[in-house]
Amino acid sequence: MMSGRREWPSTRNTSQSAVKSRILMAVSIGVSLGCLFAFLYPHGFLSSSSSAALFRSRRSQVVVSTKCESPKRFNELKMEYAEASKKNAELKQQVKQLTEKLRLAEQGKDHALKQVEALGIRHKAGPFGTVKGLRTNPTVVPDESVNPRLAIVLENLAVEKELIVALVNSNVKDLLEVWFRNIKRIGIPNYLVVALDDKIARFCESNDVPVYKRDPDEGIDSIGRTGMNHAVSGLKFRILREFLQLGYSILLSDVDILYLQNPFNHLYRDSDVESMTDGHDNFTAYGYDDVFDEPEMGWARYAHTMRIWVYNSGFFYIRPTVPSIELLDRVAGRLAREPDSWDQAVFNEELFFPSYPGYEGLFASRRTMDFYLFMNSKVLFKNVRKDARLRKFNPVAIHINYHPNKIQRMKAVEEFYVNGNRDALNDFPDGSDW
Repeated sequence: MMSGRREWPSTRNTSQSAVKSRILMAVSIGVSLGCLFAFLYPHGFLSSSSSAALFRSRRSQVVVSTKCESPKRFNELKMEYAEASKKNAELKQQVKQLTEKLRLAEQGKDHALKQVEALGIRHKAGPFGTVKGLRTNPTVVPDESVNPRLAIVLENLAVEKELIVALVNSNVKDLLEVWFRNIKRIGIPNYLVVALDDKIARFCESNDVPVYKRDPDEGIDSIGRTGMNHAVSGLKFRILREFLQLGYSILLSDVDILYLQNPFNHLYRDSDVESMTDGHDNFTAYGYDDVFDEPEMGWARYAHTMRIWVYNSGFFYIRPTVPSIELLDRVAGRLAREPDSWDQAVFNEELFFPSYPGYEGLFASRRTMDFYLFMNSKVLFKNVRKDARLRKFNPVAIHINYHPNKIQRMKAVEEFYVNGNRDALNDFPDGSDW
């Protein structure tokens, strides 16, 4: 019977335990040695000096390589920089062009909005020869808060929201008397004297003349009390603004004007400003092509110019529109900044000068009054009184604006037209004595 070798279980378990113990011991020793080396050599087995030497060696190789390649690389970089600069300049130019286009677009949009606000609904153009632009700007919304006291005066006095207004101080008291005497004779109810001093206010009240005395204003009152014609004439642009803000159309009148008919029956009311002219015939009053001759220019020696004699700032009808108020503001502002300027010159410059670089012209419509109906004294004394047919014509108003001896000529005109004395104008010269 065959029998095999057989180990007891206890002996086999003991040998396995021994193997495990040796493995654990080896692992422990390895970990301990690793910790020890890590503590003693934190930067590894190579020394710091060795590492630095290795780094310097590699760096030197790079530097040598760079020095060899630098001229070529520098030229490449230079070309790239030049190309980038060129592209940058092109981009700047494009940005500038786009900015300008945007500015023009915004400007056009602003103008378009203003036109839409002013004119309302857009219209299609009609057939050839039938198209007409709008000349009559809409009136502003009345604002009684500007001057409640004046608003009450105008409400009781104006006819169809219109009236004649004259600014007067005591210096022209004698002219004022002739002025309102003929207004009363014709029967014009809607007129008002803005008294610039207490003496004139009392004089108007005693003669049953509608009068308005402004609330105290030291700056305005000092000019009104002591100012001569030009100073007072400049003041009117500031005062008239309130009338327009209240929604009234005003026929501004100096007092050296003689009324022979009711002027409101002869107005067109299709423009912001309707004014008497200083012109004396069709050309000077309504405009003409004046040819300027410059012989040294040869073939181009003749230059055509458009000319018109100025509007009279002492007699004009002005409607309560935005351009009208802007006109008053512009004139009053310039006269405040330029005290030596003549109000009539400034009035016409602001009304007629076009827009140009650095200046935006006023967009106000204007009409020249018929110079025979609304006559200046040059037309009367140089032409009308000497013409048999024109002497029979009855004007609406005559302005003694070309002559200094105003009261004498006003009374003579009154004698000629009102009392029928056909010799009353004969003794006066065409112009003045000086």
